[in-house]
Amino acid sequence: MLLAVLVLVSAASITVGSEHIPLQSQIKVLSAHLFGSDIPQELSVQDTIIWQMRLPRTILAVLVGVLLAAAGAALQGLLRNPLADPYTVGVSSGAALGASVAFTLGLSYWVWGFGIPAAAFMCACAAMFIVYSLARFAGRVSVHSFLLAGIVVGSFLWAALTFVLSIAGKDAGTIIRWLLGSFAVDNPWSYALMVLPFAVLGLAVLYAMSRDLNVYALGEDTARHLGIETESLKIVIIVTTSLITAAAVSVSGIIGFVGLMVPHIARKMFGPDHRVLLPMSALTGAALMVTADTAARMLGELPVGVITALLGAPFFLFLLRSRKSMER
Repeated sequence: MLLAVLVLVSAASITVGSEHIPLQSQIKVLSAHLFGSDIPQELSVQDTIIWQMRLPRTILAVLVGVLLAAAGAALQGLLRNPLADPYTVGVSSGAALGASVAFTLGLSYWVWGFGIPAAAFMCACAAMFIVYSLARFAGRVSVHSFLLAGIVVGSFLWAALTFVLSIAGKDAGTIIRWLLGSFAVDNPWSYALMVLPFAVLGLAVLYAMSRDLNVYALGEDTARHLGIETESLKIVIIVTTSLITAAAVSVSGIIGFVGLMVPHIARKMFGPDHRVLLPMSALTGAALMVTADTAARMLGELPVGVITALLGAPFFLFLLRSRKSMER
């Protein structure tokens, strides 16, 4: 069902825009590329729009949605906190600082033209390493210390980002637009190929840990008595979720609330079993991200982060209020 929904919203995303492209034309163009046949002359313009612009952009949105939603589901399971999301660990702050510094110093054309995502990814990984080092004590990682360290490091990095924005001058507008998140990049195929290995390997690792996450939900001491290597589990989940979040943020900017909303939606629909929750969260996140990107394009190329924030902020408040009602 979710695969069908994802295909439908992807087809709709390719259809709408300044140039309306009917489904029949999409099928002809995609078939020609997949099977190596010639593109009909009357479809040459539509072929350029589909193959070079809308299709890779949609694929990029799918991959980013998959990464953020799966990371959110895994982190909520590890931290046993329904309000946790991939940005809790300070990775987004590190990526934002790295990208803003690269913009300010004019490093956009470094690393074969991928200076911005490369700088964002490296600084995100550095932020993850700092948070992990602060949370690790006597050979163990406390999930509570990890959460607090992520908040503290993230706040410090946002302060550093504010300083960079104050001296960025004419680049400040570009940095702010990147911070709000967008898939409107010059070469979306390259960005999609950059993220694809992280999506495949990251999802495989998280799914391999799904049974351990189910046992860990019973409590850390109980999981340890049942034979789960809890410290190894923490390391694998923290490193994997941080890396895939860094990969997603480095190519799209900061698109908030997806990692918070989607796992709760999937948990309500499919239950708490991580063997089901992780893949279902990934598919739901992909569909939501494509839908948000389509809405952003139809509204005049708004930042995607604005659309997800408009959806996510009320959801967050509803979740917080529901949690308070349960505690009473």
